Amino acid sequence: MPTWALLGLQDSASPLMEQLIFFHDHSMMILILIMTLVSYMLISLFLNSYINRFLLENQTIEIIWTILPAIILIFIALPSLRLLYLLDEINNPSITLKTIGHQWYWSYEYSDFLQLEFDSYMIPSNKNEMNQFRLLDVDNRTILPMNTQIRILLTASDVIHSWAIPALGVKTDAIPGRLNQISFMITRPGLYFGQCSEICGANHSFMPIVLETIPTNSFLNWISSSKM
Repeated sequence: MPTWALLGLQDSASPLMEQLIFFHDHSMMILILIMTLVSYMLISLFLNSYINRFLLENQTIEIIWTILPAIILIFIALPSLRLLYLLDEINNPSITLKTIGHQWYWSYEYSDFLQLEFDSYMIPSNKNEMNQFRLLDVDNRTILPMNTQIRILLTASDVIHSWAIPALGVKTDAIPGRLNQISFMITRPGLYFGQCSEICGANHSFMPIVLETIPTNSFLNWISSSKM
């Protein structure tokens, strides 16, 4: 993969991330048009030899360069507000997963199933196998079904953590004594990596998140085998 491709956003795996990418492209297109127009005006200003010693004001151009930026901001603000409300929307969830942040690992509880909970620790570098990712893989991956509305309840037991997975477009703080929630749907199977995005102490960089998304039938089989 070329270096420039690594500088962009990750491929979306949820409708929320698709909307975030659309908004990013929309904003970047407006910025490119503005930069192109300003660059053209600056270059033409430096290269022409027009002068007017008696020009004191021009109300028409002042009205234009006051109203035009306001109109441009409206074209950015309206999609932004729509997206903010969309990210906070909580649909009827099919599965609820409770996530608890600790120093420095995550605990997961499947609230819809009895006695199904586990801790998820990062695998140390000296124990990594060839098919595992250094500083990103965990001993217990979080298994979730695809094409299912999922609700995550977040809290912490000690300090503020942040549960973030870029490919899904989700990032929410886990705060002690408070319960936050996010809702999303994963549209394709695979492994999705994230990390704690809050500076939570010495090992802040070493509490990764790994979601493994599988078809619904495989998820039900995994639930049945895990409860035995």
